[in-house]
Amino acid sequence: MTFERREPCLSRRRFLGGSAGVVGSLGLGLVGGLVTLPSGRAIAGADGFGPLQPADANGLELPRGFSSRIVAVSGRTVRGTGHAWHESPDGGATFASDDGGWVYVSNSERGGGRGGVGALRFAADGAIAGAYSILDGTSSNCAGGPTPWGTWLSCEETDAGVTWECDPFAPGSRGVARPALGVFKHEAVAVDPVHRRLYLTEDRRDGLLYRFTPTLWPSLDRGILEAAEILDAGAIAPGEKRSLAWHVVVDPSGASRATRDQVAAATRFDGGEGCWYGAGLVYFTTKGDNRVWKLDTAGDAISILYDFSTSGNPVLFGVDGVYAASNGDVYVSEDGGNLEIVALTAAGAVRPIVRLTGVWGSEITGPALSPDGRRLYFSSQRNPGATYEVTGPFTADAARGPARASLSGDLIAAGLGAAVRWRTRTR
Repeated sequence: MTFERREPCLSRRRFLGGSAGVVGSLGLGLVGGLVTLPSGRAIAGADGFGPLQPADANGLELPRGFSSRIVAVSGRTVRGTGHAWHESPDGGATFASDDGGWVYVSNSERGGGRGGVGALRFAADGAIAGAYSILDGTSSNCAGGPTPWGTWLSCEETDAGVTWECDPFAPGSRGVARPALGVFKHEAVAVDPVHRRLYLTEDRRDGLLYRFTPTLWPSLDRGILEAAEILDAGAIAPGEKRSLAWHVVVDPSGASRATRDQVAAATRFDGGEGCWYGAGLVYFTTKGDNRVWKLDTAGDAISILYDFSTSGNPVLFGVDGVYAASNGDVYVSEDGGNLEIVALTAAGAVRPIVRLTGVWGSEITGPALSPDGRRLYFSSQRNPGATYEVTGPFTADAARGPARASLSGDLIAAGLGAAVRWRTRTR
């Protein structure tokens, strides 16, 4: 299979597909199963989904009207390609291509230099058009995050882990290490293109929440790494909104001292996991206390979106990966629990939208929608590892056609410039 090489670009559809709205704070109502904005425009989403139905042939319990297929199985050749899908699939994201198709990238959390990133390329009609590697020889690539300029940041979950920048459209490419983002037990990263910063989680019981500000946006070669402190006395509680202070991590390499030990005032987050940006908000999870957090990047304020111990509907347990949809739904995948993907909806509900049955000792990883919002991708990491596609009306784009929006010219130019410079450096 021959692939057309292209410059990664900031696609309007891709940007909207990966952005969560702030609709959760607008006082939304429900009409006919759709969330309704104050303007009267309805947005499809998980609040309109029905209950889960009995498992289908692929072992997935889905709402009525949804369907599934398995697109890749670990250790087996992806159908129609010569590429064997990687073991231990983890974090993932989708990227729109100029021909109307898209690519889904997936990390491999294997250790000992056996990790990396695999990619599935889809044609405009959803047919699998190719499969290939875009990073190998790394270790324990857990989660990561997409950039607005069309690259994938893959995070190594080891004490000496770094973040790798990868090109989803370059089969066999190696990726570029970005040590300026810190050397620590990385989990995930989210990019705020408005304030030009990156947010990173650390998978340790005493881990920190980090923020990286590039010296020259959008280059990730140099910048300032900081750690967050939640202000005011006492531990934050559900329902509170607290301000944040940021403290410089003097030695991001961790050579002199572990990054988490360089800022005495930094708040400890119990097992940082998934992290995703959407419309001015960064969502991230902490597995030790089963919480989903929400960070307002403009106001430097933080709150708890979901807390298992105090929730009125505590069906989400084992929080792990997170994805923010364009309509305000926040998808959280479970490590253990009932092996579900649960939507924290724009109307405030906690609603399972996918449940995997017949698999034990696994976790659900890498939730991400296709650019048009019609297909949800995710993996079961073990027993066996497999990557799934679920088709249904997940977002407004899926239910009502492509969304209409505009992006600022300087943001588009920044993304295109970064893509060109990135490709030049990696050739």
